[in-house]
Amino acid sequence: MTLVLDDVTVGYPGRPPREILSGLHLTAHSGQVTALLGPNGAGKSTLLRSVAGLQRILHGSARLDDVDITKLSPAERARRVAVVLTDRVDGGLLTGGEIAALGRLPHQGFASRLSSAERQLIADSLDRMGAADLTDVRLHEMSDGQRQRVLIARALVQRPSLLVLDEPSAFLDVAARVELLALLEEIATDAGITVLLSTHDVELVLRTAQHVWLAAGDGTVVDGTPTALIDSGAIRRAFDSRRVRFDPTDGIFRLGES
Repeated sequence: MTLVLDDVTVGYPGRPPREILSGLHLTAHSGQVTALLGPNGAGKSTLLRSVAGLQRILHGSARLDDVDITKLSPAERARRVAVVLTDRVDGGLLTGGEIAALGRLPHQGFASRLSSAERQLIADSLDRMGAADLTDVRLHEMSDGQRQRVLIARALVQRPSLLVLDEPSAFLDVAARVELLALLEEIATDAGITVLLSTHDVELVLRTAQHVWLAAGDGTVVDGTPTALIDSGAIRRAFDSRRVRFDPTDGIFRLGES
């Protein structure tokens, strides 16, 4: 399902409200990954949390195939939108398999028993994330990277229309980051869902992503293909500093004067 932001403003309520990003007209297409880039403090996490319904959108609408996410009940939104944040999760003594099974709660509630089909879905999701060996491992015994894989598996078990991830590769090594982005592209295509993720892996995204939202650091977000954003100079304007500059010829950052 395609996500469309129509004249959206996000930020924090108050008198007056503190606007972080405003006037956003953006689309994240079903069947592909949209990567949200931007310098620190540009509003990436605020935008993701607002789209996911974790904080109120100040103005405008966020529609998922013409259904306004902001007007859904929490229960209905939980069935349509899955979220994986960088916040550390306290899973107590729950195992990886039990954490993944929590993805079925929006669909069945606490009292229902898992069907054989749901158990297979849980096993398949853990396996797809390379976390099958974590099924019986308690969450507190896992590394940060292992936890992240289990939490993404839980989101897949939810069978969402929109999957929102804030820095999903933050705790992974370089090879695992490449693998994760490729896997999310595969999942988006196979399931026909919209995947929206934020990341600091700018060079990797520019080489692999189909579509990018770029929080420019001035309260605006521009979108397009990596090539279009490089050619327009938007990447350089967002990230260049006195000591680091983006080289559009090979898509990497270099030390030196801008």
